[in-house]
Amino acid sequence: MIIAFSVTPHGTGVDVGRAVAEAVRVVRASGLPNHTDAMFTTVEGEWDEVMAVVKQATDAILAVAPRCSLVLKGDIRPGVTDAISAKVEKVERYLAEGWQRFRPAHCP
Repeated sequence: MIIAFSVTPHGTGVDVGRAVAEAVRVVRASGLPNHTDAMFTTVEGEWDEVMAVVKQATDAILAVAPRCSLVLKGDIRPGVTDAISAKVEKVERYLAEGWQRFRPAHCP
């Protein structure tokens, strides 16, 4: 499964970067494939291990803030591995080919 999640501390002021960095540190220490961008951290693995990482990242926020906002989005495909890279590689391949528009077969 792939989970994209965001944890945001509340009640600590405007600068949340240090707290978020601690949550990302937890994800990276997990050893699971992951990626962090400006909005979400994405992590891939089995259900129990991914959810454990999300909980640990949330706990890292709650260690420095009285409240934490958590947003989750999941792609659950049993038996699929390395989707965190493969999905992006497929899109990049289409871009490199100059593929510009999806046109379903039933559309003229």
